[in-house]
Amino acid sequence: MKQEDKIFYGKYADKLEEIRVLMMTEIQTILDSISTDPETAPAEHLKCRIKGSESLKEKLRKKNMEQTPEYALKNLSDIVGARVVTHFIGDIYTVSDLIEKSDKWQVRKIKDYIAAPKPNGYRSLHMILSVPFGVGGIDYVNTEIQMRTIAMDCWASLEHQLKYKKTIRNTALIVEELKRCADEMASTDLSMQTIKDMIHNDSF
Repeated sequence: MKQEDKIFYGKYADKLEEIRVLMMTEIQTILDSISTDPETAPAEHLKCRIKGSESLKEKLRKKNMEQTPEYALKNLSDIVGARVVTHFIGDIYTVSDLIEKSDKWQVRKIKDYIAAPKPNGYRSLHMILSVPFGVGGIDYVNTEIQMRTIAMDCWASLEHQLKYKKTIRNTALIVEELKRCADEMASTDLSMQTIKDMIHNDSF
């Protein structure tokens, strides 16, 4: 955590870091329980971060909320967030089922943007977790896990870069093209899952 973030979060900073480590460790343990062989491991990579203070304050400003760590901890769900990028769609649901069974947290909500993509084509599985906190009178905080395939993560990363370009001509056409790319990548994901299933079934 950067020094300016530690100053902003104050007495909550150490506990937030503890939760980040807890999430990282528990999710990695779950991934390892499926396979530790790089050839069959369910995840391409795992990241876990504490939201930077400037990014957090900007989010609070946009929502017309108080720009304090207390308000954020009580009202936001992604101060601590993890991202699991998998090879195949099926791995997302295998891992998410195991995450639900963990005794380290309670799953509060699941948003399945794979089964029901956002209008712009965004696909991902979001899990909101309630994690014990116990600092400053705050008993629990909500954290978020995002799960995507490599293709979904690639699209989301590129879409994010393009979205923050200040001056864009032909906006409607670009939005349409991004949606088309998202659909094509989703189709490829399904095809790759089918091929994996065929290979697996043929091996028995």
